[in-house]
Amino acid sequence: MKTVPTIRMALEAYQKFAAVERMRMERPCEKTVASVVSGTTRLCEIGGISLDEPVSVLTRNRLEQVLDVARLSGLKPISIWSYLYSLRKLFAHWTQRYYADRKWNIPRLETPSCQRQSPRYVRPDSATLAKVKEWYHDLEKRPDSREWMLATLMLEFAMRNGDAERLRWSDFRVRRCETTVRTKSVGSNSDMDAQEGMVLCYTPHKTRLSSARTVAWPVHPEIWKRLCEYHDAGAPCNKRKGWAKNENRDAKLVVPCARDVFVRLNRELRARKIFTGSKGCYELRKICIDHIYQTFGAEMASSISGDDIRTVMRYYADPSAVSVEGVRIVELL
Repeated sequence: MKTVPTIRMALEAYQKFAAVERMRMERPCEKTVASVVSGTTRLCEIGGISLDEPVSVLTRNRLEQVLDVARLSGLKPISIWSYLYSLRKLFAHWTQRYYADRKWNIPRLETPSCQRQSPRYVRPDSATLAKVKEWYHDLEKRPDSREWMLATLMLEFAMRNGDAERLRWSDFRVRRCETTVRTKSVGSNSDMDAQEGMVLCYTPHKTRLSSARTVAWPVHPEIWKRLCEYHDAGAPCNKRKGWAKNENRDAKLVVPCARDVFVRLNRELRARKIFTGSKGCYELRKICIDHIYQTFGAEMASSISGDDIRTVMRYYADPSAVSVEGVRIVELL
């Protein structure tokens, strides 16, 4: 006979099921599992639902009441819906066979309808971009070279925080490219000269199981020269207490112990009132992608970001802010 488990039992079982499923399909990742547990727990706390109640109490009407309580308490709508989204993953399709093996009767989850999406990207004004540029050049003079290196990886290569933390020197690869060079030899206008260029090549962690697109982006010679200088000088590995689990001293990393530096940079961007949110460094990635989009188009913006073009056009570029002069189409006919 099938039984209905409590919410607590379902959460504990979900963590075990997720570990097994990760061995088979590489998903869900540990962060997703932690989000499901914390989001579901938080949602129950807001609605006064005990974790020892059966999962059958999570009906649409009950969840509507929880959302109403959250609204009256002043919680941001984006937070409310993120908790609800975490709860939905507890009832994901892949979990059903695991629940069935335990002879659990897990009712189908019916959630309140929601079409809320994150707002579209809005290009920063020229004053903000000028502050970013001034702040970035100021980083070059600082004793902790990791600050400039991390800012460069996000502003020049549109890397996410986690990808920048995991980046290794082996991810920079040599690519031979042929360039046309003018010569003075008689009877010859040009000659093909083979040169070596560096390419940053990595697969973004967030999209490696979906698009699985590898980013291969050329490194400007000036940037590569400065990176090599910092590498030869030895990047500091200042390690603050409490970050032992998240930081890494591996010498093969481009930026060792990067997590604490990101926290410091985010705090500084807020203090200077360049960005007001909690993820100021992530705005550098958006600026990079948007400027590649303005200069080279959507395909190149997709190449440097590792995301598909639809994602780029919504969250990383501002198509409504046209950067070209007026065009007479009749003259192009």
